[in-house]
Amino acid sequence: MLSGSMVAVVTPMDADGKVNYRQFAKLIDFHVESGTEVLVVAGTTGESATLDHEEHVDVIAKACELAAGRIPVVAGTGSNSTAQTLKLSRAVDRLPIAGFLIVTPYYNKPTQEGMRRHFSAVADAVTRPVILYNVPGRTGVDLKPDTVIKLAGHPNIAGIKEATGELNRVHVLRDACGPSFSLLSGDDATCCEFMLQGGDGVISVTANVAAAGMRRLCDMARGRKRAEAERIDSTLQPLHRDLFCESNPIPVKWAVQQMGLIGPGIRLPLTSLAPQFHGIVLDAMTAAGVRVAAA
Repeated sequence: MLSGSMVAVVTPMDADGKVNYRQFAKLIDFHVESGTEVLVVAGTTGESATLDHEEHVDVIAKACELAAGRIPVVAGTGSNSTAQTLKLSRAVDRLPIAGFLIVTPYYNKPTQEGMRRHFSAVADAVTRPVILYNVPGRTGVDLKPDTVIKLAGHPNIAGIKEATGELNRVHVLRDACGPSFSLLSGDDATCCEFMLQGGDGVISVTANVAAAGMRRLCDMARGRKRAEAERIDSTLQPLHRDLFCESNPIPVKWAVQQMGLIGPGIRLPLTSLAPQFHGIVLDAMTAAGVRVAAA
């Protein structure tokens, strides 16, 4: 089962926007050493929307090569076009990935039946398991629990990244989908309670910065050790909040840069973190015990 501390990893880029694979290697080593359990590559935080088809495949392929079997790689291959999602998913299905993260089709606002057919078509077409990804705040559409329950019956749909922050969905989905269906939080701010209530893990933005802390949080929460989980989470809450002071992944890429792991690159239409937020993010990093690299 894909579970635990799963990082929605950033894509390192040079100042001109070119993907920097030397820094990507450094970043993956950091996550292996910090105890991150799964790398989720080319998702929202990985700036997938700005990668062309060839780059997208290359980023996922390079992640597999650099991970070298030390940590599972999940490939983000979703789009708002079923045909495009199928094309990209098939292109990376040959790679040694652990599964796919497929976001709900954004912008065009499909119906629940349209989304059911979309996800079913992808799951039918690939050999690796599919994780559904519901993030209404980014996509403008909500994959309702009734639709998730229908999709959970597909033999190649293994779980969901649920980013609404609506904790009442945990029990509904767990009861209806069973213990083998992975329930993954996509909302760092509520992920501790999500796991304490029966969730299996989190696909996290915060884990880019506080990788070891997020692993400890997941271990405690999955073990139903509420007091210790809440204590750890209290130190991470400033990051959970302030890594969204501007649109993701603007703040988290800046934070990882301050750690000396990546350079300043980010692609338009996203821009570098505005100076007025630098102190806020640095304070959140300090609260979480994250060291900033020497200038």
